[in-house]
Amino acid sequence: MKCTTFVLGDIYTNTYLLEDESTSYLAVVDPACKSEKLIDAVKERGGKLKYILLTHGHFDHIGGVKALVDEFSPEVYAGIDEIRLIENPQLNGSAWHNLHIDEFEIDRKLEDEDTFMLGNTQFKFITTPGHTRGSGCYIADDCIFSGDTLFYRSIGRTDFPTSSMSDMNLSMLKLSSLEGDYAVYPGHDISTKLSDERKYNPFMR
Repeated sequence: MKCTTFVLGDIYTNTYLLEDESTSYLAVVDPACKSEKLIDAVKERGGKLKYILLTHGHFDHIGGVKALVDEFSPEVYAGIDEIRLIENPQLNGSAWHNLHIDEFEIDRKLEDEDTFMLGNTQFKFITTPGHTRGSGCYIADDCIFSGDTLFYRSIGRTDFPTSSMSDMNLSMLKLSSLEGDYAVYPGHDISTKLSDERKYNPFMR
């Protein structure tokens, strides 16, 4: 699987374009805002955008969903416990910033350990509440797309609607307990390794 990072929007959100190289099927993780650069990249890779994968529903992770749906008609996936937040401007933060998020449908509401295929690449969704109630991570190959759950040496904020520090602590334990090592691709800031976070992240010790 090939991963290309786009840093988009006013809050510098990491949006990931994933490609199953054997089939050229594509997925986008957390499209922060409408981006012609991202749309062009999808077209350059053949336009076979199969999924939009949402780690959670804050405005800076969903603002570009509708533009991609209109252009390529992918399916949109999100955690089942995040739907209410996605649909509510007060909960997803768009109202705080006087932003309008174009409405879109969630095609599959994911539960813990649900799996699906992008071409020949298997993805697993695991629930990791804390930043929001319905936050989750996507695991594929040796990669974790962690949204605003796990950051380089840190974690996502837990002072938003539906946030919970106690849930975040349990999610850190869940991620730390995964077998093996993974490259971690967070929603903001730089990528890291799960083995390094186990050693150096104060929230994992």
